[in-house]
Amino acid sequence: MPKYYEDKEEDGQACGGVREDLRQCLLESSCVLQENKSPKQCLREGHCRSLQVTFFACKRSMLDTRARFRGRKGY
Repeated sequence: MPKYYEDKEEDGQACGGVREDLRQCLLESSCVLQENKSPKQCLREGHCRSLQVTFFACKRSMLDTRARFRGRKGY
């Protein structure tokens, strides 16, 4: 279960849940904690790839006109 659903209020932004989970994943990764790299560098190296793809799909679905009928991707 995503961490977003556990005791957090709704922020109202599109793709906010995926964004928060991606942020937490990057900040808790060994790349940031042990190697002292920035989250941006760790994201480029491929950490938290599945959440990055989900976030991209959610953002892309906001521009898709079919999303009016299907709803946004992600959570």
